[in-house]
Amino acid sequence: MTSNRWDVLIRNATVYDGSGNSPARADVALRADRIAAVGPQLDGEAGTMLDASGLAVAPGFIDVHSHDDLAMFLTPEMDFKVMQGVTTDVVGNCGMGVAPYKAASLFFGLLYPDVAFPRWEGYAGYLQALDRDPPSVNVAALVGHNTLRFAAMGNAQRAPTAEAFAQMRDTLREGLEAGALGFSTGLIYEPGRYAQTEEIVTLAREVAAAGGLYTTHMRNEAGGLLESIREAIHIGEAGGLHVQISHHKAGGKENWGRVRDSLRLLEEARARGVEVTADQYPYTSGSTALAAVVQNNALNQRGVQGGMGRVAPKDVLIASAPHHPEYEGKTLQDLCDRFALPAEAAAQRILEEEGMGVVVVLEMMDETDVRTVMQHPTTMIGSDGLPASGAKPHPRLYGTFPRVLGRYARAEGLLSLTEAIYRMTGFPATKFRLRERGFVRAGGYADLVVFDPATIMDTGTYADPRQYPTGVRHVFVNGVTVVREGQHTGARPGRTLRRA
Repeated sequence: MTSNRWDVLIRNATVYDGSGNSPARADVALRADRIAAVGPQLDGEAGTMLDASGLAVAPGFIDVHSHDDLAMFLTPEMDFKVMQGVTTDVVGNCGMGVAPYKAASLFFGLLYPDVAFPRWEGYAGYLQALDRDPPSVNVAALVGHNTLRFAAMGNAQRAPTAEAFAQMRDTLREGLEAGALGFSTGLIYEPGRYAQTEEIVTLAREVAAAGGLYTTHMRNEAGGLLESIREAIHIGEAGGLHVQISHHKAGGKENWGRVRDSLRLLEEARARGVEVTADQYPYTSGSTALAAVVQNNALNQRGVQGGMGRVAPKDVLIASAPHHPEYEGKTLQDLCDRFALPAEAAAQRILEEEGMGVVVVLEMMDETDVRTVMQHPTTMIGSDGLPASGAKPHPRLYGTFPRVLGRYARAEGLLSLTEAIYRMTGFPATKFRLRERGFVRAGGYADLVVFDPATIMDTGTYADPRQYPTGVRHVFVNGVTVVREGQHTGARPGRTLRRA
């Protein structure tokens, strides 16, 4: 027996294997990029020995709803993710994909003005660029409908011509052939909001033929929540593919409580064989572009309600205004007072000064609704973080997963730690078909997080969001230590994960 039988041996851990089964006391041994063995009192020597007495070992967390497409190149250490235990990011959500390049660069240029990022051709080129210059986390991509549509027909408010649709279909096929996990829509945003249901169904059939899934930021998460849930389920049924509802919620005070009915619709669909699930971030505030808030009529307190519900200017926090950093951290009400303008006029002035890249945080949800959705067995966890330029992103970017574990599982007992970890690991790995990930099993890839279940917690606030959580001790990605004793090692062993 050699002295280095294992590369890493984690001893005396409480292992949550990601399956939802009860935890067990065990050792975990790693060799190269794999989990070599899991069991009590493993023998042998190791290059790295970790005593995990009093600590939990779990599969690395899978963020099924991220917007880190460009951050992978601009901040490849991905500290805001790995420091909270995330080892895999799914990008391309809300219809915002990375190809065709020209359209994608226009969309992402709003989040990262005056920042140069590399060129690529198609989804294959994007994934190959990450293969050459990997980040610290694994990356899986979705093909974004908004980007396809904009490249083919701009913001046209009509059905696509045969030629435009063929262009959309061809780009979708290229992405699926390159290994994209599936197809996402952002039907509350331009230009996706102009697409009819049948357009999405027809594209969804292409995705189904390739074995991919459909994820959606629905048309309406407010007064039209139930109709939008029905549309998403119909697309899954008619298209013949699995459905993922993005960031399940009810926006606007007048719509609070509707999640009980939307969850019932999911249950009814699942009872008749539709594979539909959802994800959620554990906060009562959301974050999006200020332009989308205006387009959805959310600031009009008396007019027709849009897809976000109504929001008061005091509940709109400016997160990113790159050309006017003095606006960041101010509420829209602060700027209404400064400009002596009503809310919609003040928002339009900000957009005229800044362009379309202003990101805001919106206080818009009910805590009871957050809890109701979190407890439901169809819900997994996704951060929906926006790592845009700017000083004050939504704190979910840094703290989503520890917040669920520390606040909702440990402190409040809303769900068990075992169940919470399953929602972040085995459940999403199975739904998104991430082979040999999401579980602590011999032979699987060594994506692991070692954390203190007694202290893990998010620490960021809206005033000071860029704060790492407490309690995350070690993180391994493909067997490489990315976080050691709570410090990022600088290692970048992430891989691109292509559809099996």
